[in-house]
Amino acid sequence: MQQQSPWARRLRGAIVLLAGAACLPAMADMTLKASHQFPGGKGDVRDEMVQIIAREVNAAKVGLEIKVYPGASLVKANEQWKAMQTGQIDMTSFPLDYASGFHPQFGATLMPGLVKSHEHALRLNKSPFMDEIRKVVEQGGAHVLADAWLAGAFGGKEKCIRKPDDVQGMKIRSAGATFARMWAGAGASIVSISSNEVYNALQQGVATGTDTSTGSMVSFRLYEQLKCVTAPGDNALWFMYEPVLISKRTWDKLDDKQKAVLKAASAKAEAYFAAESKKLDDKMVEAFKKAGDEVVTLTDAEFDAWRAVAQKTSYKEFGEKVPGGKELIEKALSVK
Repeated sequence: MQQQSPWARRLRGAIVLLAGAACLPAMADMTLKASHQFPGGKGDVRDEMVQIIAREVNAAKVGLEIKVYPGASLVKANEQWKAMQTGQIDMTSFPLDYASGFHPQFGATLMPGLVKSHEHALRLNKSPFMDEIRKVVEQGGAHVLADAWLAGAFGGKEKCIRKPDDVQGMKIRSAGATFARMWAGAGASIVSISSNEVYNALQQGVATGTDTSTGSMVSFRLYEQLKCVTAPGDNALWFMYEPVLISKRTWDKLDDKQKAVLKAASAKAEAYFAAESKKLDDKMVEAFKKAGDEVVTLTDAEFDAWRAVAQKTSYKEFGEKVPGGKELIEKALSVK
């Protein structure tokens, strides 16, 4: 038998490798890492929002795959923005206010009384205010894929909080600095603790009131410690912007077909969130009533009184310290 030359053997080996590769399943040309802090697979609407985007994109077979890392399993909650800038992750869903240390304009997305209801939030998404926020996001090296606003509530251990006078002498734990300034302006003292310490703080009297998202009111079982909760209703004081973002560096690498698929998936996820976020408010009301607690909402006059406090405290400081802050607040307030 004639011995093959080294060249022939190499050629034959290459043909075998190519034939084998053809039998393997196609691999994604690009795999994106999507990270967030919320529990995975437990019904959290923010996790499901990201999962919807991943499922839709992965099923489209456009050479793009998204792998989701929930529960801060890849990056800590307050490090998502920086991780996206450094390339550690490609996508994230997180409260934009968390990145206000990098871009102070983001503080406007957790500002007392700027968003009054879920319907108002949808109108705000199409306003010059949000155009400015998205512009800062782009300048920071990211791109907004889907908008998401989460409503919040506040409550007292001993009484309802309806009017500014109600919080005088109270010890309140706040989810954000802008709200803390408003509470302090109305006469409350501020308790600085993490969200997972609020239950014990209320139980031990370290705090006598708190504000947080309606979902967290339930997940942290705060209905066991609060006597009364002020639900969002039509005059909500508390809304937080929690968008799905993608690194601009990653976005610019995608081809037109991949971008189109990602946009369509994000639109579907945004619609899901808009519908489900309202249900969180209803679940909170149900949980507090079942626990025997009082549930109230703000009247127009009560809301106006709180906004007046915010204008003298949170809005004023934001306008003075943040570049373009005064104009940003004015643009938000112009949306009715």
